[in-house]
Amino acid sequence: MDDLRIAFIGFRHAHIHSLYERALAMPGVRVVGACEEHDQTRRELAGSSIEITHREADRLLDEVECDAVAVGDVYALRGARLIAGLERGRHVIADKPLCTRLEEVERIRDLAAGGLEVGCMLTMRDAAGPRAARDLIRKGAIGEVHAIQFGGQHPLMLGSRPGWYFEPGQHGGTINDIGIHAIDGIPFITGLRFTRLEAARCWNAFAPETPHFHDGAQMLLTMDNGCGVVGDVSYFAPDGPGYALPYYWRMTFWGREGVLETATNDDHLELAPAKGSRVERRPLPPGNSGGYLDAFLKGIRGDSREEGELTTEQVLASSEMALRVQAAADDGERGVGL
Repeated sequence: MDDLRIAFIGFRHAHIHSLYERALAMPGVRVVGACEEHDQTRRELAGSSIEITHREADRLLDEVECDAVAVGDVYALRGARLIAGLERGRHVIADKPLCTRLEEVERIRDLAAGGLEVGCMLTMRDAAGPRAARDLIRKGAIGEVHAIQFGGQHPLMLGSRPGWYFEPGQHGGTINDIGIHAIDGIPFITGLRFTRLEAARCWNAFAPETPHFHDGAQMLLTMDNGCGVVGDVSYFAPDGPGYALPYYWRMTFWGREGVLETATNDDHLELAPAKGSRVERRPLPPGNSGGYLDAFLKGIRGDSREEGELTTEQVLASSEMALRVQAAADDGERGVGL
């Protein structure tokens, strides 16, 4: 089979760099072009492994023969970039969030229905802790899950985080930005689905210089068995320890037969069976780094995917769900059916 040719548009968020490096190193994949329209970002990329070939996205799409387009631009630009790629018959993959408007999700869904794949860097499915939690919960280790708490707080890093985050209309909301990981990951872990948004709130707290930027974000949701989910994905983690905090993406699952907890920076999972007298520390299995890309490529090539691997339908469903929760927070709506 010929190499799959992939072109990149936009490097204004660092996450896309890891996808670029992975594509460069992956057998059967060939990077055939890269576009960055932002002058300063192009200058910053000079001397890196990223070879910019185009300064205009439309020209790259029209001039470069490729099978797939990867997008890592400013959040508010991503939807239009993906739609442009799909309209030209290309498969598309993006960092999260996929886009910032519900109408963009609908347009992407319509275009993909013709047999095109849509991928997304929803990496919680690939991490060791969530995968171990999924295995235990699906095997009934804590019985039916009735309550979940999660904290995905991030450091704000004012002064070093890209400036476009704080420009009106460019970010699209903290729930859509960070919360999408949990909105996608919790159904993956539990097998349950979200049915109702009880309440959600976003507000400005740590960035008073840009009052329109809502760095605080919390939500309360219900799943199809009645399980209640309480989550906080605010930009409230201190910059110093930042992503190294032990609380980073801590998730606690309360079941009829016990409690299970995992966190990104833990090297183990904690399980407290209802009939036990102590908390067990379970070692984690290997993670599945890059699983989101493997699943995307399998879809393009028509290879079978394992249960739990991302599909176009799951990417779009999680993106739509995150945007609906974000919209409810922005509009002050409560008791919204999902």
